[in-house]
Amino acid sequence: MTELSVRRDGVSLAVEEAGEGTPILLLHGLTATRRYVVMGSSLLERTGHRVVAYDARGHGKSAPAEDPAAYGYEDLAADLEAVLDALDIEHAVLAGVSMGAHTLLRFALEKPERVLGLVVITPAFDPITTDDPERLARWDALADGLEQGGVDGFIEAYGEPRDGPWHDTVVKVIRQRLSQHEQPGAVADALRVVPRSHPFGQVADLGAISAPTAVVVSDDEPDPGHPREIGEAYAAAIPGAQLVTDRPGHSPIAWQGSQLSKVIAGIADRA
Repeated sequence: MTELSVRRDGVSLAVEEAGEGTPILLLHGLTATRRYVVMGSSLLERTGHRVVAYDARGHGKSAPAEDPAAYGYEDLAADLEAVLDALDIEHAVLAGVSMGAHTLLRFALEKPERVLGLVVITPAFDPITTDDPERLARWDALADGLEQGGVDGFIEAYGEPRDGPWHDTVVKVIRQRLSQHEQPGAVADALRVVPRSHPFGQVADLGAISAPTAVVVSDDEPDPGHPREIGEAYAAAIPGAQLVTDRPGHSPIAWQGSQLSKVIAGIADRA
């Protein structure tokens, strides 16, 4: 594995790459890091793919934006292109979780010639409800909690996850991924900006995507923050998209690095 830094707009992005073959770019979700896409699985590298992952601006080991408002999807998509350019990758398969999924969709709509295929993992952006004041107030509370009380402050603002077999796992993962950030204040800035940013206008806009696509959805019980119906709507809008769903009673595919890697490899093979 090789680690490097890519600079754009005054921000230094922490990047790593491994393997050779079809380029695959991994994009993580809000408050996560590059380690939280395929969860450490090396299946893609071992099966003939060049895997590139990076920490989004303000996350993990990447530097914060100079402007605390510069965490919108226009900035995130431009960072994605900067990483491709810096590594001399003309086009790639893009796989992203939540914020990363929205970022790659914006990029695919703007620069379709640079996209070999897409894996859209647990999307959450709903153009109809995204600007709901109560929803945005909750994100602001999470940002305030993290900024003022660190990980414990974020957990307190988050509240207790619903009871069930996933409760302990959810709390454990939240704590683990929040502890990976060198600049938690920058993550708080992103928590205020990303939920207010629109990666595209309407779900119907996704009908312009022509690259091979898989949409990975999770059931609402383990992951209520990424409603299954939103992923299903995305898959219905994207021509020929494959909808990947969980097996009843099993851990979500989005949480299983090896299983998710197989989905990504399948799209790379189609591309």
